[in-house]
Amino acid sequence: MDKKILDALSCSMGGFRLPRYKDLPKQGLYLEQTTQYVNACLEPLGFDDLTSSMIRNYVKQGIVDHPVRKLYYADQIAHLIPLALLKQVAPLDTVSNLFTLLHSNGRYSNAVAYDYFCEELENILYFRFGLKDTIDKIGVSSALEKEMLHSIITAVSHIVYLNWCFRYISNNEEDDSDY
Repeated sequence: MDKKILDALSCSMGGFRLPRYKDLPKQGLYLEQTTQYVNACLEPLGFDDLTSSMIRNYVKQGIVDHPVRKLYYADQIAHLIPLALLKQVAPLDTVSNLFTLLHSNGRYSNAVAYDYFCEELENILYFRFGLKDTIDKIGVSSALEKEMLHSIITAVSHIVYLNWCFRYISNNEEDDSDY
């Protein structure tokens, strides 16, 4: 691939970072605020926005905990961010089953699990976009659940990469008419 394209793709992902659990809003957010917050976090990845209706459905299906007095807190937001990404590459019931599997053993708090997700996503995206030469091993265990999460995050990274490639090509079509 042409160095100009690789450089443009690398620059597109260079500053991407999800907020860590400690950085999530301390006060509760109403549904519309939650929707805006999650969409702002994920906007650089180029997926369709999460809607209030989607969040309500995730709550009804038990994938996300019910709001407390109509407010969504860090634990719920820490489920919504991965959910919004993972549903791009797997059916909702598969994502829900993965969440259940990850939380069933009780080894990891929501904060630790969410921060692991963020680190793994960034690690794989940076590799995919040429910002790193290798994919770092995150954490010390290699449990099946972690391998499954790694696989689905890898799938997300490929979709993000393809979307950025197509966006780059469509924005530069007139410049590259001599293909």
